[in-house]
Amino acid sequence: MADLFDVTFKPVDGSLSAEALLESAQGQDVLVSSINDKLDAALIARLPRSIRLIAQFGNGYDNIDIEAAYAAGITVTNTPSVLTEDTADMAMMLMLALPRRLVEGAGVLTRTGEWPGWSPTWMLGRRLRGKALGIVGMGRIGTAVATRARTFGLHIHYYSRHRRPPQVEEPLEAHYWEDLDAMIHEVDIVSLHTPLNATTRHILDAGRLRAMKQDAFVVNVSRPELIDEKALIGEIEAGHLSGAALDVFENRPAVNPALLALARSNHVVLTAHMASATLEARLEMGETVIVNIRAFIDGAQPPHRVLPEGKGRLARG
Repeated sequence: MADLFDVTFKPVDGSLSAEALLESAQGQDVLVSSINDKLDAALIARLPRSIRLIAQFGNGYDNIDIEAAYAAGITVTNTPSVLTEDTADMAMMLMLALPRRLVEGAGVLTRTGEWPGWSPTWMLGRRLRGKALGIVGMGRIGTAVATRARTFGLHIHYYSRHRRPPQVEEPLEAHYWEDLDAMIHEVDIVSLHTPLNATTRHILDAGRLRAMKQDAFVVNVSRPELIDEKALIGEIEAGHLSGAALDVFENRPAVNPALLALARSNHVVLTAHMASATLEARLEMGETVIVNIRAFIDGAQPPHRVLPEGKGRLARG
């Protein structure tokens, strides 16, 4: 980036305060943001007029008020598709780790340095093959998860705003549900892969979590606000759900103490927002940011522009 543009970098690898961000934006044409930078309507209104592009380093962009940016004449871009395979890998790893008690079993050795030896009932988990997986959001990542899960013998069900064409459904033997509530009753695992917006916030609310099968579990490598975390904790503590595997948390960077307690008792598996954390993904994200900036500066439409609902095509993950 520095070879192509006159760049001012953050002094630290972390979030800037609103005031520090505004100060650093003075005289700049482009703001390269990440999910940690809260660009709400109030901050966007205070951005210097020189800022014409917000180039998000990431697929998710719910930290940006897209409507406010659009109204201010600021273009917003993101980095979709480059995170698809790594995020799908993480979802599949979590889907395996929880029912097979991977973290718990590994912990036996790391805590004591020994194990009691094989027995017919030692560390019994649950078989994944033959279970029904319900995918919420069958975009790029959801489809990549379905492809992996089908290889492991899971039956694929999905709920999405639009039904996928036969050439996607048929190889996966995927069953489409128009009604999420109907699907929830039928699946053993729910995996979330939908963008966060006004209609998907707490899409797994207390009612839907309660309606899930006894001993079902939830996987979330997407946005934490898709789940009512307090309700999820309650259903696991009550013994209704067998657990959850989560890469994101509602009160980041802190984690709900009740959720940590469930992790310590091996009812949930927690990872620290690692779904896209590969060297390859980060490099491709950076390259995509540069492509978007280069196109914008050259007067072309950036390939990954994000628009408000109803204003045109949205870039999806």
